Amino acid sequence: MSRQYRAYLVGDNGVFRSAEAFEALSDAAALRFARKFAQQGNVEVWRLDRKIGLLQAEQPERGSPAHP
Repeated sequence: MSRQYRAYLVGDNGVFRSAEAFEALSDAAALRFARKFAQQGNVEVWRLDRKIGLLQAEQPERGSPAHP
């Protein structure tokens, strides 16, 4: 049975910039799904009133342009 989650993109000032609602089968699956949002910055993943985790922003690889 799927559960409801939200991924919040966190700005540099700690304020949520945007949110994405999605469903996943488990907390681990929710974190894997939300990893794609970390390309844009830090992401907090929540299920109802419980924080599942914080995903740190992905850093560009060395030698790769920051913005292709």
